Amino acid sequence: MSDQPTTPRLSGRFRFGVFEADEASGELRRRGVRIKLNAQPFQVLLLLLEHPGVVLTRDEIARELWPEGTFVDFEHGLNAAVNRIREALGDTAGNPRFVETLARRGYRFIAPVQRIEAQEGPPPEHSGGQLREPAADSRIQLLAAPEDLPRASHTLVRALFLLLQLMYAGFYVGALTNLEEIEQLLAPLAHATAALNVLIVTAAIFIPVRAFVLCAVLFRAPATQKRFLQLWPLLLAGDLLWSLAPFLLLNHINFGLALACTTLLVYAPFAERALMLMGAGAEDGAPAR
Repeated sequence: MSDQPTTPRLSGRFRFGVFEADEASGELRRRGVRIKLNAQPFQVLLLLLEHPGVVLTRDEIARELWPEGTFVDFEHGLNAAVNRIREALGDTAGNPRFVETLARRGYRFIAPVQRIEAQEGPPPEHSGGQLREPAADSRIQLLAAPEDLPRASHTLVRALFLLLQLMYAGFYVGALTNLEEIEQLLAPLAHATAALNVLIVTAAIFIPVRAFVLCAVLFRAPATQKRFLQLWPLLLAGDLLWSLAPFLLLNHINFGLALACTTLLVYAPFAERALMLMGAGAEDGAPAR
């Protein structure tokens, strides 16, 4: 396979997510850090970036990147190039965030792409032997982006997500079946009645919410990820409140264990979000690769 494209390209950069592809230098960077990507996969990536949202057939890619009459094992070469692109981007074929495969048709770049002309700003610089990352990407992000998450088996991700939903449903049902004991436990508090009412109301609200999320993931409902992420701020508020649930068991466990469990439960809603971004709500059962 030839390592050189046949079509000349204008100098410029493409930014998508935390990645940036520089046509002039032939480099792919993630948050300013260079990622190794050979010439041919990089040219395929550039071609996809130049036509975001457009399905490029295999024949169109061949005409663009390989001159007529050039002898190459095109089918194998293009498959290998797309696989290298996915590895570099941390993408998967089963649950794509960047490069989507359309069976017997071709490929499409599905993430938003921003083209930055060369004069709009310099590429990442080195200073004192240290790589200086672009200012736009140097901000600390509290919530993980899809590109920041590891790849894992779809079955494992989905199972962990479902277990978290069942755990919360168990909290709600368990609390409602032990209201008398909980009322006695809360009695010394200044606002014991209000606290009990909040517990009852939130449990009654979140039981059907958890049932909805469970069914959506179990039956692989379309747009599950999008709907969950829209619902997540509400779940976050409720989950942080219910992270105090271990203290409702102080008649059975000691204060230290309740505190330790609570600190772990504070992380649980963020784990839910990460698992969903890793493919827990994917419509197909293909494992992430």
